[in-house]
Amino acid sequence: MPLPPPVMTCLHALRRARAHGRHGSGPLVGVLAAAMLALAACAPGPGPAITRAESPADEIPAPGMGLVPQADAARGGTLASNRQLAADFMELTFFLETGRPLPRLTRFEGPVGVVLTGAVPPGAPAELSRLIARLRAEAGLDIAVTASATNRITVDFLPKARMQALVPNAACFVVPGVTGWADYTRHRGSPRTDWTALQVRRSASVFIPADAPPQEIRDCLHEEIGQALGPLNDLFHLPGSVFNDDNFTGVLSAFDMAILRITHAPELASGMGADAVAARLPAILARINPRGGTVGTVRAAARPGTPPEFSQAIAQAMGNSPRAATGARLAAARRAVAMAQAQGWADGRAGFAHFAHGRLLAESDPAAAVAAFVTAGRIYAALPGGQAALAHVDLQLAALALRAGDAGAALRLADRALPGAAAARNAALMASLHLIRATAHDRLGAPEAARQARLDSASLARYGFGAGTGPRGPVRPG
Repeated sequence: MPLPPPVMTCLHALRRARAHGRHGSGPLVGVLAAAMLALAACAPGPGPAITRAESPADEIPAPGMGLVPQADAARGGTLASNRQLAADFMELTFFLETGRPLPRLTRFEGPVGVVLTGAVPPGAPAELSRLIARLRAEAGLDIAVTASATNRITVDFLPKARMQALVPNAACFVVPGVTGWADYTRHRGSPRTDWTALQVRRSASVFIPADAPPQEIRDCLHEEIGQALGPLNDLFHLPGSVFNDDNFTGVLSAFDMAILRITHAPELASGMGADAVAARLPAILARINPRGGTVGTVRAAARPGTPPEFSQAIAQAMGNSPRAATGARLAAARRAVAMAQAQGWADGRAGFAHFAHGRLLAESDPAAAVAAFVTAGRIYAALPGGQAALAHVDLQLAALALRAGDAGAALRLADRALPGAAAARNAALMASLHLIRATAHDRLGAPEAARQARLDSASLARYGFGAGTGPRGPVRPG
């Protein structure tokens, strides 16, 4: 089948950009000037405008940021078909992130109480209250901030250094069967803390660094309490979900709330195996998502839909260890891209593989990095719930445009990314975008607009990065 004209234009522009990068001897601006042709041809257009009048009261104290309504794009938009929702639920519920199968469904049976302990940061109680209100309203859960419930989730705040001395690679995490850090250290590695050994969930503890920025604390509350209540797996193909290791989505989305509602449906119970759960899903989904269509026969997956080699390649490519050589990380990203292409994926797995590849190419081959980001952007633009990921792509492209000396392109990209970043409630991303806007306005001779962009960035950075921290210059991709 012949490719449509816009895609052909995109591919021709990308080829010219790569050829310029290989053979040109001019400065970076020359390479990126050619690559920007690809950007104009491939990058999706701006999304719908969102205004302050549409904005609810929100946790991010930022002037003029504009947010979409709670139940709309900020929460993941339209749900998938029931057929896809069933497949995702089965894989999320009956596998761990490692690919290890879970023998049975487990959940809390009855009301759940949540308590905060340790060095609780000032903003954490309000963040938890907002989350509990959403879990009750959107997922239909019987959950409250109380210590009197039989079922209990303990959220323990402790210094990051202390937490990572024991679990070095975790920003935050959840463990079953324990009530706080001391209990966890006593039973770590025992069957009591093994998800696969559970018959029913009665207690779980979430561990969060007390010295983390406010946004990270909020995101940890959403993801880890979400996993304490529901699936233990993360799937790279899911756009707009916290149950995805790409970290583009920080707050529970409409999809995530649907998964939690299914998990706690009255037709299900702890101890049920995959076949029994699969048999009940069509009726559950017809009630929960009546516009999602018919499900047909739901089958229990024998193995994860994403090969573990892909997840391993992504983990190596995105690793933050200073000992990880750039060449090895780049090779891992190329393996991930090759696997996505070989499988014919056009979902979040393919988008994230190209995104990771672009980040690692940004310093050594800017034109190829632009090509990778444009490909990632085109994939995310076609996915429901892909707006947050697309905003991250535009941030990287805007940073590259600044480095190339194209302040106009940087400003257009940053402006285009802001609605998606606002819908995702990502203050750190918005702060970075406003800082790029400030630099672009300075270079375009608009000092007052630059000053306002810096003020907006500083306001958002306090929430996104913490007091006294945040981006101090144009964001460097990679």
